[in-house]
Amino acid sequence: VELLAPAGNLQKLKCAVLYGADAVYLSGPKFGLRSASDNFTDAELGESVEFAHTHGRKIYVTLNAFLHEADMKELPEYIGFLDEQGVDAVIVSDLGVMSVVHEHSSIPLHLSTQASCLNSSSATFWK
Repeated sequence: VELLAPAGNLQKLKCAVLYGADAVYLSGPKFGLRSASDNFTDAELGESVEFAHTHGRKIYVTLNAFLHEADMKELPEYIGFLDEQGVDAVIVSDLGVMSVVHEHSSIPLHLSTQASCLNSSSATFWK
């Protein structure tokens, strides 16, 4: 069992890590569904990965926004950045995003609740 906690900012991330979360998920400045939230800057994202890894914890970054064609053009560069930072997984909800992540990195994929995986046939497909 893995205890996964959300983090809306760096302070909340540190609390989650220090109080027992095995992993923390967050959104960077792009491609997360919670665009109205205070998401992590690139610098904060790097600091978060370093902090979590120092404490033996994992960082998952959401890439679960509903992306249009123009958004997809920026995605490979961002995935490269996430790979360089050492994130432990990305959380996706779109087949196109999943494909781009596979093509441009070896970052593990986790399925977002936004993917509407509601039955065993869907789960088998995503697996």
